[in-house]
Amino acid sequence: MPIDPGPRRQAEDLLRFIDASPSPWHAAATLAEWLEEAGFQCLDERQAWALEPAGRYYVLRDDSSLIAFSLGTDPLPEAGFRIVGAHTDSPGLRLKPQPAHVADAMLRLGVEVYGSPILATWTDRDLSLAGRVVLRGDSPTVCLMDFAEPLVRLPNLAIHLNREVNEAGLKLDKQTELPLLLTEVEEGLPAARQFLQLLAERLDCAEEAILSFELAVYDTQKGGFWGPQGEFIAASRLDNLASCHAALTALLAEDEAAATRVLALFDHEEIGSESFKGAASSFLGDTLMRISASLGFSAFDHQRALASSFLISADMAHAFHPNFAGAYEPEHKLIINHGPAIKVNANLRYTTEAFSQALFIGWCEAAGVPWQIYAHRGNLACGSTIGPIASAKLGVRSLDVGNPLWAMHSVRESAGSLDHAFLIQALRQFFACARIPVNG
Repeated sequence: MPIDPGPRRQAEDLLRFIDASPSPWHAAATLAEWLEEAGFQCLDERQAWALEPAGRYYVLRDDSSLIAFSLGTDPLPEAGFRIVGAHTDSPGLRLKPQPAHVADAMLRLGVEVYGSPILATWTDRDLSLAGRVVLRGDSPTVCLMDFAEPLVRLPNLAIHLNREVNEAGLKLDKQTELPLLLTEVEEGLPAARQFLQLLAERLDCAEEAILSFELAVYDTQKGGFWGPQGEFIAASRLDNLASCHAALTALLAEDEAAATRVLALFDHEEIGSESFKGAASSFLGDTLMRISASLGFSAFDHQRALASSFLISADMAHAFHPNFAGAYEPEHKLIINHGPAIKVNANLRYTTEAFSQALFIGWCEAAGVPWQIYAHRGNLACGSTIGPIASAKLGVRSLDVGNPLWAMHSVRESAGSLDHAFLIQALRQFFACARIPVNG
């Protein structure tokens, strides 16, 4: 399947974004940098907001959740908000607060499982650490840190010592078999001190200045294309940085639109969103309310705006894998490079209903984008997204969509080179919609 230069460039841009974003904190920083370059102004939640007509703004909450918005030309109560939501976090491994310990002359780092990664995929990879470190000062200072080069490893046990691995599968005890190998112990130096020295050298600070840290483990292999004509991409954290990138690209594609466009990217989706900066928090509701208030609209007008609004929850979907055909609903197979999936679940693990589905089909058709419909196999538990949480809190009509993905929650996932451009086009069409049709 030949890949045209335009979609390939957008896929290349996505891979660069993922490579620059080894942790949720780095992802938000990269997004903020791109927004600044596009003329968006940073707002502080602690300050009063004075928004200008047709203004473009963004706000960060605790370094890893971000909301950006571009004010529309039409009155907010009539036009409402066009919101695309996604999440900045990905499942994986996080260092424990005191990770360093000695095991038979090896310095190991204790980790905790974050979300639900496929643990076996983390073995025998060139792993590193990235995240944020808080330094001592007149007030605590947050620094982003990325070791960049391979630093730690989780070597597999040789098959000679685990003869049943190919039949029984690789199973790792989360306490005893997941600690990462770092280096040999330096004689006479406590393990904790040795690790702190490593952090201090990277940050060019004194060991005593380090107060705390949140560090994620990540695979250092860069994203890339595969297939005879580069029709597929492979990278870490496609779930869900691909949706973040698609939504941002769609937002930046036009300088202005009739309706106010909103990009809402949350941390902590992979662990349930129950935090002060997750989708279950007040972050999105607070921001939308402050937009209305700053523009001089009343609480009643704000309710009118919400009634005229729409939310697209963008998160990756399960692509059909021919080697495991029995894992899929037979009539709902998602084919890679055949367009974004509309995700449907009768128990509303996804927010799509008939009317919102029809609207998205219309936007896809207007944009010349193919679309698919996904439903989960009936005898398997269905995952969920930020959609049900954010939609219920706001009282806004919503649907769930996502591009097909192989190996979701693996350390290295695969998707289609064309699908990313398809989703961007569909989201651009959604953002350009001046009025949302009303049902009932």
